[in-house]
Amino acid sequence: MNLMRAFEYAYDKYPFSMVAYCIMSNHYHLLIQSEVELSSVMARINRRYSDYYAKSYDHVGRIYEKRYYSKLAHGPRAILDISSYIHRNPIETSVRMVKSLEDYRHSSFPYYVDDDKTPPRFLRTDLVRTFLPKPFETTNHAYHLYCLAYKQDIEKIYEAMPSEDFVVPVQGAFMTIHD
Repeated sequence: MNLMRAFEYAYDKYPFSMVAYCIMSNHYHLLIQSEVELSSVMARINRRYSDYYAKSYDHVGRIYEKRYYSKLAHGPRAILDISSYIHRNPIETSVRMVKSLEDYRHSSFPYYVDDDKTPPRFLRTDLVRTFLPKPFETTNHAYHLYCLAYKQDIEKIYEAMPSEDFVVPVQGAFMTIHD
């Protein structure tokens, strides 16, 4: 998938940690932690993908409907809930894209399911599991079960986020790609 190459390309210039991603047919979701300004990372990703798309499909003009949307994730619980929301995207559509989340290849979820699977170098699968509430264990398998069990309402998550002094520096970048 060429968007994955765009992530790698951006990572080479602006190293970042991605906690979750899901590439859908007309948009994608990312949960990124970066020391570099997120706008620089996203500009690099989107420019690289736009160039690929224009060349591959002889396309002229914009492919994105609008600028990416980002919101700071306040605290570990927000990161846990947002990552789960991202991973559940393929089954939360009007018509499920797969029977099982593990089967969706264009997501970071399979890397949480199978610890033997080598993730892309920008993907960090060791963080989210540490935020799981009791009685969950702090394992990727437990995170996998959490994602399967709990449907997240992203709007309510954002509304409920406290404005607190402690902010975990992870941002969610929600992109719409216009086909």
